[in-house]
Amino acid sequence: MRPLEAVNDFVVKFANVNGSGSASANAMFAKSFLRMGVPVAARNIFPSNIQGLPTWYEVRVTEAGHQGRRGGVDMMVAMNPQTWDRDLAEIEPGGYLFYDSTKPLPPSKFREDITVVGVPLTRMCNEAYSVPRERQLFKNTIYVGALAALLDIEIGVIEQLLAEQFAGKERLISANVAALHMGADYVKANLAPLGLRARRADKVGDRIYVEGNMAAGLGAVYGGATVCAWYPITPSTSLAEAFTEFCGDYRTDPKTGKARYAIVQAEDEIASIGMVVGAGWNGARAFTATSGPGISLMQEFVGLSYFAEIPAVIFDVQRGGPSTGMPTRTQQSDILSAAYASHGDTKHVMLLPQDPGECFEMGALAFDLSDRLQTTIFVMLDLDIGMNEWLTEPFAWDDSRKLDRGKVMTHDELEAGRDFGRYLDVDGDGIPFRTYPGTHPTKGGYFTRGTSRNPYARYSEEGSVYVDNVQRLLRKFETAKGLVPAPVRRNAAKPTRTGVIYYGSTGAAMDEALQVMAANGRHVDAMRVRGFPFADEVFAFIAAHDEVFVVEQNRDGQLRTLIMNEGGVDPAKLTAVLHYDGTPITARFIAGEIGGALSPAAPTPERRQVPEAAE
Repeated sequence: MRPLEAVNDFVVKFANVNGSGSASANAMFAKSFLRMGVPVAARNIFPSNIQGLPTWYEVRVTEAGHQGRRGGVDMMVAMNPQTWDRDLAEIEPGGYLFYDSTKPLPPSKFREDITVVGVPLTRMCNEAYSVPRERQLFKNTIYVGALAALLDIEIGVIEQLLAEQFAGKERLISANVAALHMGADYVKANLAPLGLRARRADKVGDRIYVEGNMAAGLGAVYGGATVCAWYPITPSTSLAEAFTEFCGDYRTDPKTGKARYAIVQAEDEIASIGMVVGAGWNGARAFTATSGPGISLMQEFVGLSYFAEIPAVIFDVQRGGPSTGMPTRTQQSDILSAAYASHGDTKHVMLLPQDPGECFEMGALAFDLSDRLQTTIFVMLDLDIGMNEWLTEPFAWDDSRKLDRGKVMTHDELEAGRDFGRYLDVDGDGIPFRTYPGTHPTKGGYFTRGTSRNPYARYSEEGSVYVDNVQRLLRKFETAKGLVPAPVRRNAAKPTRTGVIYYGSTGAAMDEALQVMAANGRHVDAMRVRGFPFADEVFAFIAAHDEVFVVEQNRDGQLRTLIMNEGGVDPAKLTAVLHYDGTPITARFIAGEIGGALSPAAPTPERRQVPEAAE
């Protein structure tokens, strides 16, 4: 078979062992393309232990700028004997296998339809280094040098990245540069270039390469957050850490050095949300960052926030569940548990960002909404967005923007005799006025608890009083429809009676899948949902189509269930397209599932549930 040939359009996947020091080398490989002006989409697929288990790092080189996974691998860098067979199987026909050829392997370990590229990495390390740890670490740099020569990556770009990574450590810089050239020189002397080529372009522009967790942490700062109470849990920990770092820069008095923020690592998730609710009652903008197991533990305090009407923000970076599940794999599996968190009749506002840019925007917006609506706001990230770096537009902020604190009655208004009922709906939107503690020495103070009460916060278990209160909460939820981000509609180039609804990190792969399907004559209208409660446009979109696919990354079709429950939609109109093996969804999977279903003459879609880290 003829080897694959492509320029600035291919997928390279690294198969390593966790703890081998390969992560920084693989990330440097990805960034080298960015420095050459070529966009990349990188995904880190790693185990939940410290070392010893398989880990993968996938780099999609894409001059077209696609940020989702394509599906398939054009070149496998096979550095882990334990996963050799599954890694070999992933390579596209005509693709390439790069491996350590120090130890000869029988022909049965290879495939006839791929090109095998062997570099004796272990032998080279053993000859050049005597310290075992150096042999392991420099092996990674050597294979990056070899790949640079094979793919025509500018070696000077990688040298600059090394200089930045080890800034101030000249010995490490020179040692790594030497290892880099060791790999490149071997290839130049012994091997021919491949059909996959890198060429300098100008397609990156001013875009930034950033993780969603970092973006959300910065959004929280811009949104006015001053309190973070959290308990470490993968994959949300780096969000709280980013907020901590940004507070050190932007929430510290430059004259006195005094912190103008409070960050508490609580003893558990229950304590953390309790602190957030307490801070919100006291007038602070407060949040916690967690994942599915944390949401399970926080249910009672979330119910208190809903019923007592206290602002709070929860960043839920979703992972594979249930129970411990797959802590370092991605899913969209907390949608229902967040929407209806706590016992009794509850409904919670959710924001659904699709990339780091929206993590920043919605991370800030969440605090305005929590104050405006006096309730918990869930910002629903996932591991794919949160812990992977994405190429995104620079964050934008309007310096004239004011924080929206919602309905807060002031000292002067109370002093003037304005009627204050903590749970009194004065204008029909379901949102009452509140006061901050200490606003007035004799008026406007209130004590509340998670029990039924009348509009003036006086305890009551009278049925009609309770019904009036919970109906008012429904009116407030209806008001939220006009406050959450509106869905994004994409009409097909040609009229179609078929639609697709999706959300979150699925968006990147969906954008490409729609292009692929359209190029093959399969046209689909699309709508990306960005918030809950759902806007009326969502149900109008469903009504306008004969069949609507709902694409999501969980087993049970949770968004589909939520749409049916909230809109009374006929289940027969909504076809679930589900991907939940823990790896980020691919454009190839989506196009196969939807495109194949649209046309009986189309090739049978590939519906396999792939092994972890495959697809």
